[in-house]
Amino acid sequence: MKNLFKFGFLGLALTVAVASCNNAETKTEAAADSTAAAIDSTTENIADSLENVADSVRATGDSIADSLKNVQ
Repeated sequence: MKNLFKFGFLGLALTVAVASCNNAETKTEAAADSTAAAIDSTTENIADSLENVADSVRATGDSIADSLKNVQ
C-alpha cells in the first residue's frame, strides 16, 4: 500500500514537471519567433535606409557630373 502512494506521488510529480517544461518551451519559442521578427523588420528598415542614402549619393554625383559637362 505504501508503494502505491509512492508511485502515485512520483507519477504526479513527473506529470507536473513535464507539463511545466512544455509550457516553458512554448514561451521560449514564442519569444524566439518574436525576436526573429523584430530583427527581420529592423534589418529591412536599415537596408531601405542604406538604399535611400546610396540613391541620394548617386543622384548628387550625377548632378555634379552633369554640371561639369556643362562647364566644358
